[in-house]
Amino acid sequence: MADRVSVSFTLGGSLSGDAYLELVAAIAAEALSIEWDGPAIEPSHRTVGEPLTLLANEVAWGKVEALETFCAGHGLPYRVWSGGFLAEWGAERLIFRGDGAPESFIADESDRVLIDRHEIVRRGSIEAILAYFDEAEFTVPPLVVEGDPEVAVEDARQEAAHG
Repeated sequence: MADRVSVSFTLGGSLSGDAYLELVAAIAAEALSIEWDGPAIEPSHRTVGEPLTLLANEVAWGKVEALETFCAGHGLPYRVWSGGFLAEWGAERLIFRGDGAPESFIADESDRVLIDRHEIVRRGSIEAILAYFDEAEFTVPPLVVEGDPEVAVEDARQEAAHG
């Protein structure tokens, strides 16, 4: 039996309508919802002009690899937090900016980023340590699906730029 923890997954970027339906299927396969212990995901469960936030309790090993793979394959940036499990593993925040490899950050059970002695020594200065925290603070852009009203999308982009 798998060890299970809670997961929060926020994603954004741009997709065609068909790719969005594939995304919804990938989300459903991971049993994520738009609320904790909520109903199964449906295409209408998103707010135009905002990133899509997905939640689940009891996720095996805190992994949603199929969804991460889908996002990476479509260049969709995401931010995911998974809780720790007793003495097996600690909580973690993953950031994927739309290309390259995801970045991993030590976090606590409230998704606050932490730093350990090894990382402090590796970074070497207070400026570099603060940069570590800045790297972990990633604002996920809105999820834009082809055909979304342009006004809502532009409003969300402006709010993200100023917020």
